[in-house]
This record gives sequence, C-alpha cells and structure tokens, in this order.
Amino acid sequence: MQTLNEHIKKQQFKNIYLLYGPEVYLKKQYHDKLKAAIIGDDTMNYNYYEGKGQDIHAIIGMAETMPFFADRRLLIIENSGVFASSNDELADYLKAVPETTYMIFVESDVDKRNKVYKAVTTAGYAANLSSPDEKTLKLWIAGMIKKEGKNITERTVMRFLETVDNDMENIHQEMEKLLCYTAEKDIVTEEDVMAVCTLHTENKIFDMINAVALKNQREALRLYDDLLLLKEQPLRILALISRQFNTLLQIKELSVQGYTTSIIAQRTNMKEFIIRKNLGMTRKFSIEELKDALEDCVRSEEEVKTGRMNDRIAVEMLIIKYSM
Repeated sequence: MQTLNEHIKKQQFKNIYLLYGPEVYLKKQYHDKLKAAIIGDDTMNYNYYEGKGQDIHAIIGMAETMPFFADRRLLIIENSGVFASSNDELADYLKAVPETTYMIFVESDVDKRNKVYKAVTTAGYAANLSSPDEKTLKLWIAGMIKKEGKNITERTVMRFLETVDNDMENIHQEMEKLLCYTAEKDIVTEEDVMAVCTLHTENKIFDMINAVALKNQREALRLYDDLLLLKEQPLRILALISRQFNTLLQIKELSVQGYTTSIIAQRTNMKEFIIRKNLGMTRKFSIEELKDALEDCVRSEEEVKTGRMNDRIAVEMLIIKYSM
C-alpha cells in the first residue's frame, strides 16, 4: 500500500497495475484513488470492463487508441479471470503498452505462475491487498473516531472488533452506524457498540460453541434456534461450527506446545484478537475431543447430503452430543 500511496502522491504512475487479494474494501479504495489521480473525471478516455469472457483483442484495440484531447487513456478490467488462466496475447501486449495508456486490473484469483501476472510485475506494479494486522485495524478504527471529534478506549475498540465481522468493508459500515448512534456524544463506549453493531453470524456460532463447552445445552440450543429464525441454513451453520472447531484445534495444538499468541497468529494466519478470544475456550476441550467433533461434522454433512438425515436435526444432534 505504501508504494501505491507514493505513486499517487508523486503523480508518478506505472502504466499497468494489478490490485488483488481478499480485502475487497482496499481494492475498491485504491481502484478509486488511482482512477481519480490518473484521469480525474475524464469520461471520454475511460473504459471499464467487468467479468470473465472479455474480448481481449477488443481491449487491446482500445488500449492502442490515442487519448482524445488528453494525455492519458485509462482502462480498468475487473474480475476478468485472466490471472487464473493462460492468455499469451495479453501477456505479450502488456510488455509494450503505449506510454499514454494506463491499465488497472482488479482481481480476486491470481496465479503467480501465470504469464499475465509475470508481465504485470515486469512492466508495472502488482499490489497484494490482504487484510491488515490487528494493530493497523485498531489504528484505522481509532482514526475514524478521532476524525469525528470523539474518543474511544482501546478496550472498546477490541469489543468492536470482536463483535463485527473483521473484513474492512463490514468494519466501515458498522463504524458508520456507530458514529450515527453516538452523534451527540464525545466518548464511544462498549455499551454503544453492543447497542447498535450487528453481531455477526460467526460470533453467534462462537457463543453457541462456548455454551456447548460449558455444557449449557439449553443455551446452545437457544442460540441455534436464533440462527434458524434469522434464516440461516442448517448446512451453513454446520459449516461454521466445523470451522470454529477447526480454529480451536489449531490454536489448541500450538498453545500446548508453548507458542505465544503472536506466533500462533502468524502460523494460523489469524488475527491476534481472534486467538485471544478463543484461547479460553480451547482449555475446555482436549485435542482428541476437537478432532472427534470435526469428524462428526464431516459425518453429519455427508448424512444430510445423501438424504439419510434431516439437516436441522443433524445439527441439533451434534450440539446435544457435545453439550452433554
């Protein structure tokens, strides 16, 4: 991101950019920033292509067209799939793009062995926009709060992160809700967060598994019913339960070996606050229990998909078994 910011600040651009990675919010932000910096509001010299199956020959033809009464022509190609499959024509073309033409690719799936990817890294710049670490997220959130003339404690920031889904787009949306809710206040509190921020489905799953760990069967089943009332499909709930057990297993196996929270975060590619949030729960399960639970999740999914068991009952039986 620092390199992109430098290019924008100094107005020194590469002719080709690739923005890729899992963080949708960052890809959109830099898509917009680069577009504004390269051509501003010039619509005559701007072309946008979205989706797979694009006519690469037509795109190259447009890229070869001189800008109309301007210094630059910009083409943005989004989710084209050309970085996940072979396209020799485009790969060869990117090595000799006219100096007046600028191309921005925005993609989710990228194979770094791909010829198009290699051409971009040689002739332009590829930016992997992945999720920021916990420290960066906390600074970003605190910055949004400060910009509105408000204060927030680190503990409240952590409560906010633990409550909402941790992708940046969702964080931004939930922060807008929180700022509207606290419009007349100078300090944002944990109570404000809990009052207005949407508890993400995965957090409900966490609470449900925690109830299972505490052998609080009634509470676990109540939370399951809540998810069903929210129109969550039993198979999706089962998949999230399986993922939660897998998260616990990964953390458990590393923690019993004496690894610190930061090392566990690095090895599992999870954020540190997620590790800390789950560490207490791992102590309520043995490694064998977690492995058994994962096997039961796989077995339950198979029984549902083969028609041997009703999906809603399958999840309910799994909850009952591990909360007894």
